[in-house]
Amino acid sequence: MTQKDVVKELLKQKGGILTSGEVKEAGVDYKTLQRMSQDGDIERVEHGLYMDPNQMEDEYLLTQYRCKKGIFSHETALYFHDLTDRTPFQLMLTIPSGYNTRLLKEKDKYKFFYVNEKLHTLGRITVETPFGNQVHIYDKERTICDCLKKMNKLDSGLVNEAIKRYMTTPGTDYSRLLQYASVFKIKERVRRYLEVLT
Repeated sequence: MTQKDVVKELLKQKGGILTSGEVKEAGVDYKTLQRMSQDGDIERVEHGLYMDPNQMEDEYLLTQYRCKKGIFSHETALYFHDLTDRTPFQLMLTIPSGYNTRLLKEKDKYKFFYVNEKLHTLGRITVETPFGNQVHIYDKERTICDCLKKMNKLDSGLVNEAIKRYMTTPGTDYSRLLQYASVFKIKERVRRYLEVLT
């Protein structure tokens, strides 16, 4: 197997996106990547990030690669959970407080929320993007709590509609919702919403 074949095999395994670190780990020389990029066998997305040129660009997967600690949240998570029909205008991610990502500069494209490191992975699950790749988002209950907590920074009509949908969706876990609400100190707010909407 040539180094070029190794890269192609890795691309298949990794959903069409690779970092130069992953390639190096597989024992492939950086010059092979450069040559493949020049020949059009692989596309350089940005420094250290490459993708299969025959693949449609999966914005969600690319974002996850570019912001390793980012977890899709708020309105983006509502979209993944089918709690809204609106495609996210901005990709919303939650990152640990103090974590710095170069994506912060792209304010039109991304919106970031910060949370204590201890609470960062609470409710994190893995879902499939429309392109069939795996990314991290928060479960429905954590998403509802996040949206209620940051209502002033979101589209309140969209959030209200999402909560109504959540309440009529099979598999809704109210005890988990209240457990998260307690952790985020918004239990009363969540209770009020549930009372008004039921």
